[in-house]
Amino acid sequence: MTATLDKLRRGVITSSAGETRALATAFAATLAPDTTVALHGDLGVGKTTFVQGLARGLGIRDAVTSPTFNIFTLHRGPTNLLHLDAYRLENARQVEDLLLADFMDSPWCLAVEWPDRIASWLPENALHLELGIALDERHTLRLW
Repeated sequence: MTATLDKLRRGVITSSAGETRALATAFAATLAPDTTVALHGDLGVGKTTFVQGLARGLGIRDAVTSPTFNIFTLHRGPTNLLHLDAYRLENARQVEDLLLADFMDSPWCLAVEWPDRIASWLPENALHLELGIALDERHTLRLW
């Protein structure tokens, strides 16, 4: 398990969506209960793909898609996954209006796309993952 964390801290390059999902599935096994994962990166870098693998690793069998229009989606499983797309939020105060806390039945994992929009709301112990695309179009992932 720590091998996955060490690998992500050094930085990983994946060549397919399947590789990104598999890495996220392994990452899910390292998470403590009630963890927030902040997913940084531009549009199209694989944030939702990563969350799909995260869901699989948390024992969730639902189809995972971007919650852009719903703002967040709750996926129930052995560990509940709240998938938040903060892109349309104007400030961290709006997170409180979503009543996310009402859906955070332990154990949970909160995966936040566009976390910079609500940075002041994120817990200090949130895990931050930077996703990008290399010049050869492979995907890069680094935990910081």
